[in-house]
Amino acid sequence: MAEQEKEIGTVVHWYDKIGVAVIKLAGPLKVGERIKVRRGDTEFEETVASLQLDYKPVEAGKKGQEVAVKLASQAKDGARVFKVE
Repeated sequence: MAEQEKEIGTVVHWYDKIGVAVIKLAGPLKVGERIKVRRGDTEFEETVASLQLDYKPVEAGKKGQEVAVKLASQAKDGARVFKVE
């Protein structure tokens, strides 16, 4: 079965020193879900290991929230975030 992608947000800020992306959510996102981050020709997949909302750990984020996600690869501002199902 082919993977389905659903756009769930956009990176609005990237903290280079700590490797954290702030994602403005267009849909729900939970810890443990696989995401794909894409900007131009660059893309990578990763499992969400932790989410933070207002500097506090949360298990899930909802549409309209800005959540911080720790990523192993660099995600530039404006990158689109997809949920991989």
